[in-house]
Amino acid sequence: MKDKNTFYITTPIYYPSDKLHIGHTYCTVATDAMARYKRLQGYDVMFLTGTDEHGQKIEDKAKEAGVSPKEFVDNIVEGPRGVLDLWKLMNISNDRFIRTTDGYHEQAVQKIFKKLYEQGDIYKGKYEGKYCKPCESFWTETQLVDGKCPDCGREVVDAQEEAYFFRLSKYADRILDLLENTDFLEPRSRVNEMVNNFIKPGLEDLCVSRTSFSWGVPVDFDPGHVVYVWIDALSNYITALGFDNDAHQDYEKYWPADVHFVGKEIVRFHSIIWPAILMALGEPLPKKVYGHGWLLLDGGKMSKSKGNVVDPYLLAERYGVDALRFFLLRTFPFGTDGNFSNESLINTINVDLANDLGNLLSRTVSMVGKYFENGQLPEEQTGDALDDEIVSMASTLRDRYEQAMERYAFQDALAEVFKLIARANKYIDETAPWVLAKDEANRPRLARVMYNLLECLRISGVLLSPFMPDSCTKLFGQIGACAECTTWESAGKWGSLPANVRVERGENLFPRIDIQKELAELEKAAEEAKRAALPPLETEPLLEETVDFDSFCKNDLRVVKVKDCQAVKKSNKLLKFTLDDGTGTDRQILSGIAMWYKPEELIGKTLAAIVNLPPRKMMGQESQGMLLSAVHTERGEERLNLIMLDDKIPAGAKLC
Repeated sequence: MKDKNTFYITTPIYYPSDKLHIGHTYCTVATDAMARYKRLQGYDVMFLTGTDEHGQKIEDKAKEAGVSPKEFVDNIVEGPRGVLDLWKLMNISNDRFIRTTDGYHEQAVQKIFKKLYEQGDIYKGKYEGKYCKPCESFWTETQLVDGKCPDCGREVVDAQEEAYFFRLSKYADRILDLLENTDFLEPRSRVNEMVNNFIKPGLEDLCVSRTSFSWGVPVDFDPGHVVYVWIDALSNYITALGFDNDAHQDYEKYWPADVHFVGKEIVRFHSIIWPAILMALGEPLPKKVYGHGWLLLDGGKMSKSKGNVVDPYLLAERYGVDALRFFLLRTFPFGTDGNFSNESLINTINVDLANDLGNLLSRTVSMVGKYFENGQLPEEQTGDALDDEIVSMASTLRDRYEQAMERYAFQDALAEVFKLIARANKYIDETAPWVLAKDEANRPRLARVMYNLLECLRISGVLLSPFMPDSCTKLFGQIGACAECTTWESAGKWGSLPANVRVERGENLFPRIDIQKELAELEKAAEEAKRAALPPLETEPLLEETVDFDSFCKNDLRVVKVKDCQAVKKSNKLLKFTLDDGTGTDRQILSGIAMWYKPEELIGKTLAAIVNLPPRKMMGQESQGMLLSAVHTERGEERLNLIMLDDKIPAGAKLC
C-alpha cells in the first residue's frame, strides 16, 4: 500500500528531439517546482522523467544520420546539449531518469504485453487506416481534420499491416465514468474534449504492435512484431518503480502516482489508454492527470519542424536559470496556452525580479548595513499599528500560497507572494527609514521596521524557493536566515528570524535589463544561430574554361509557367512538365527531379528554361528543352533546386 507521506510526480517521457527548445523545459520546470514544494512540506518525493526512444521516427532519423538508432538516441540523450544536459542546466531535481531502451524496462514491457495477450485483452488482427508518423498515432477517417492529423496538422499516410490490438473498447464505460464522475483529469475542459471527441463517437480497439519497422521492444512470442510506442512509453511510470522487474523496489511505496503532468496533445493517451491498460492489469489508477497548455510562438506551438525554436541555453546564459524558470511559471497559467516572447521575458525580469523583489532585498540589506553597526539589528525594537497589516499579510501568506499550489495554479501562488513583496516596498515608503535614522531616539522603531522587512523577505524566499532555488539560497544568505528559518513550518509563522539578526550584503540578484538593447542583441544572436544551423554546402568548382559572349547568346533562355506536372510511368527520376512558353503552344519538357519534388508542388510555378535545345527522347517521350536548376551537395548527398522566378514575370520573357 502506498505510503501516505510519499508523493509521486511525473513528466511525460520525452521524444529525444535533436533540437531542444524552451517548450521542452516548460512541463519539466513545472514538475520540478511541484516536487520541490512537496519536499519543502516534508514529503518523500519521487520525481520521474525520461525519454521515449523507440518508434519509426527514430529509426528513420537514425538512417538519415547514418548511425544505428541506439547511437542516435544516445547522442541526443547523453551528448553535449542533450536532454540530460538541459535538465542539469535548468536545475531539474528529478529522482529518477528512465530511458525506454533501458533493459529492465524492455523486459517488463514484454511481460506486460504477454500478460494482456494471455488474458485476452490483446488479440491479433490486421490494421487498415491512417497513420501520422510524427505523432506515431493511428486515426480513423472521421477523426482527421481536413484530411490531416488532428493533433499536429501534418499529412497522414495509409497504413496496412498485421498487428496486435488492445481491447480498448472493452473499457469504454469505465473510462467514461472515470472522466465524467471524478476529478481524475484536469483542467475540466480536457474532459469535454476526451468524451466528445473520442469516447462518445465510439472507442475503437487500439493497435499495439507494428511490423513495418524494427526499432522497438520485440514481441517475444511473435518475431517480426514490435510493441507499439504507447504501450511501451506509458508503462514507464510503473516499470521505473520496479513493476515486473528487479531494477527497483519502489512500486508499493509510491504507486499510484499522485499526478502525471502532460502536454495537452497527449492527454488522450494518458486519460483514456493508460487507465484502460491499468484496469486490464488490475493495478490502481494514478490519482490525477493534469493536461497543461502549450508555449506558443508567433501564434503557433513551439516546434523544430515549424522553425520557431527558442534556445533555452541562450536565454539561461543571458538572464540566469532562475529568472527563466520563474518567467515560465509566473507568466502563463499552467492549464492554458501561453504566448512566449523575448519582450515578455525581459519585462517580467525587470518588473517582478529587478524592480520588486531585487529592489526590496537590496534596499533592506543596504539600510540595515548603513544604519546599524556591522549590519546587525539590536534586540530592542518598538512596534507600531502601522505594522499590523504587513505582519498579518505575511503570517497568512503560506495558506493562500498552499491553496494555489495544490490546484497546480503556479501563477496564482506566485501572485500571492508578490502581493506581499509589493506591500513591503510600499511599507518602506510609509515608514521612511531614512527619516527615522536621523534621530537616535527612533532607533528601536527603525530596528523593528528593518526586522519586518527582513521577515517579509524570509517568508517570500521560502515560498519562492521551489521556483528559484539558487537565488533564494543567496537571498537567505544576505538576510541572515539560518536553516531553521527557511523551513515550511517557519514560513507559516511570523518572527522566525532572531531579533538581533545580522545581514551581509551580496551581489545584485536580478540586474535590470535595457530592453531595447537586449532585444536587438537577441535578434542578432537568433540570426547567427540560424546561419550556424545551416548544413554545410558543397558546390561545384568554377570552370576555368571561358565562353565567348556570342556563344553564350546562342542559348535562348525563357520564362515558362507550369500548367501541369506528372510523374513519368516506370521512371523513378523523371517528371513531365506541360509549360506555357508564351508562344500559345504548350511545350513539353522532361526533367530528372522526381526525387526532390512532388508533381503537385510545381503546378503554377514560374521557372526558367533553355528552349532551343534539339528535342530528345526520354522513356519514349519527347523533351523540348531543359529547365534550369542549381546543384549542391548537402550532408554528402546531391541536392537539386529548380530556379524559380517571380510570378509577375510573363511566360515567354527572355532571360538575359
